[in-house]
Amino acid sequence: MGAMGRARAALVLVAVLAAAALLLSGGSEADPETPPALPGMPPPFLGVAVLGEGGLTAAVDAYGNVVDLRAPGPAGRALIENPVERQAAGTVPADTGIQVRVRLGGGSALPMWRADEVRQRYLPGTNVLRTVARFDSERVRIEEAIHGSRLTVVAYGGGADVQLRVNAAGDAVTRSPRVVAAAAASDRRWLRGNRPLGSGAPPWAQRMYERSLLVLHALADCRTGAVAAGARDGWADVWPRDAAAVAIALAAAGYQPEAELIVQFLLSAGIEQAARFHGDGSPVPGRGAQGDAIGWVAAAAKATGIVGSARQAAHILAGGQPIPWRNRPDYWEQGPGDYLGNALASADGPKLRLYGGKSSRRLVRRLGDPGSGLDSAAAWGVRPFPHPELYPAIRETLNELAAAGGRFGITPGEAWDGGEDPWSAPTAWSAWSLAALGDRRQALRLLRALRRSATPAGTLPERVDAETGVPRSTTPLAWSHAFAILALHELWPS
Repeated sequence: MGAMGRARAALVLVAVLAAAALLLSGGSEADPETPPALPGMPPPFLGVAVLGEGGLTAAVDAYGNVVDLRAPGPAGRALIENPVERQAAGTVPADTGIQVRVRLGGGSALPMWRADEVRQRYLPGTNVLRTVARFDSERVRIEEAIHGSRLTVVAYGGGADVQLRVNAAGDAVTRSPRVVAAAAASDRRWLRGNRPLGSGAPPWAQRMYERSLLVLHALADCRTGAVAAGARDGWADVWPRDAAAVAIALAAAGYQPEAELIVQFLLSAGIEQAARFHGDGSPVPGRGAQGDAIGWVAAAAKATGIVGSARQAAHILAGGQPIPWRNRPDYWEQGPGDYLGNALASADGPKLRLYGGKSSRRLVRRLGDPGSGLDSAAAWGVRPFPHPELYPAIRETLNELAAAGGRFGITPGEAWDGGEDPWSAPTAWSAWSLAALGDRRQALRLLRALRRSATPAGTLPERVDAETGVPRSTTPLAWSHAFAILALHELWPS
């Protein structure tokens, strides 16, 4: 590509929406194939960064393509169709989303995943994303941001001639450096409102803290308080436990109005109707209420001061009856059962001893079933559902799980059947509770693993490849960033 590389590069921005009615992969030779990834990078069309400030929300892949776009908020309607089933099957059409293509000399326009090298970072203190690609000797730079209801994509390099094809998503798109500057200023202004980490927090902790806050800023609807778990098909809904953790984290970080808005959304959503909710508060059909939802929302209501105590909030949410946690699914989202995490969230203290804490001093997932394996949800018994009588068992459980983890973190538990990939949320919540127990060394060890699992831009994937650390699922995940904030505040309190 040497002769082409010496020619002037022209950048072409192509905005294309994949048809929503496309059939999912059935193994046919007619199915498209997701373009191959560059070495050591995730595949195209898997979002690894998020743009926004709680209104229009976009996910961007590792190559600078906008692969998910939602309005009016993070849990709103998809303007770009990128079905998760196609992502998993490797059949995402090569014209999906809003794409950046580079024309070298008189040749064809090349997508960014055909570059020799691609690097990606956020501008410091902002949700403005910069992607830099090298095509032989040519370098191009893309800056993407959302301010208000406008998405902007600005390209630089080689005397670039940037063109944008307007389509169904195009009316929200500009090519304005002024929008980039306004978005950066808005983000930095919002970030200045945080409650800083205490003295002694190292630079890496401050960077993780600020990036996590900005992720939550993007994924929490600034009008309604609806928190999307992630900017991706199948995740752009509101799970009560995830959203409640975000509210607790934002309250701890000094964003009281935002935290209260989230809790008010959850209190009005009818959390006993479903496991997750659309951005307008209506239930998403297909999954019944989960056993920890009331407990998490009650904890968030207490953390924000909306009610005097978590017990009082739980009493209100449960209609004055005991929290209905038994024989329900838990955060593993599998079949119903009597699970540790749900029991901890319900504050059903007498039953907790039957999870093994009294005899073996370790806590297992299923009630009365030692063979069900240790469960990282044991951490919830320290934060945010304190059960001091279980602290020795919780410490031993978490230390054993951490010892069995890899360089990128831990799985949800010993009996986890979802493979060996580490999950960032259990890694982060275990660090939070170990820090609260005074086990600073182990908490820092888990946070180092969490740092290794982060993308170059600092976002936390739901899970990563156990060997390479490459994102394997939704990135960033709001739940994981919420626990990172809480762990950092526990280690370096204000």
